[in-house]
Amino acid sequence: MHRSTAQLAKRVISQPCDVFINHKGIDTKRTIATLLYDYLSRLNLSPFLDNKTMKPGDKLFEKIDGAIHGCKKGVAVFSPNYCKSYFCLHELALFMESKKKVIPIFCDVKPSQIRVPSKVVCKENEHQRFSWALEEPKHTVGLSFNSFKGCRSDMGVLSGPTCGRQFIAGAAQTLGSQPQCVKVQ
Repeated sequence: MHRSTAQLAKRVISQPCDVFINHKGIDTKRTIATLLYDYLSRLNLSPFLDNKTMKPGDKLFEKIDGAIHGCKKGVAVFSPNYCKSYFCLHELALFMESKKKVIPIFCDVKPSQIRVPSKVVCKENEHQRFSWALEEPKHTVGLSFNSFKGCRSDMGVLSGPTCGRQFIAGAAQTLGSQPQCVKVQ
């Protein structure tokens, strides 16, 4: 379906990004994904978010695969429709295969709810690859976000835009203002 990811990674990005934001647009692009992108940009980091970073004419797999291979860290924003997306699962699998550090954010889902649905259109070996990739985030300390409250689920009484900004600031702090390439063993 697509070329060797190693070949694509060499050709694609002129300036590597610090943080790649992996997300399902319909669930999170207007909220947590864009807020995180904007906040990281204000910290003089170079985040990658498809609708902010890509330009008309860019080759989808080429640009995204290259960005993942060239980034220092990743954020996977798991949401109700995340696992229904071939692209989200493909990106997560690339992260896991390259042993990049990935910070999971569970937005309106629990870690136990993330799994590859049988309806995702992919080859059998990709289904296994995607299932394998989803196991690591289930067992990694992540952040929880309730988009209906605009808040981390463990912050209880705080809500609204202030809480959302606090969450984004906390997530950015977790990523660090001076990201380094950290390999997961």
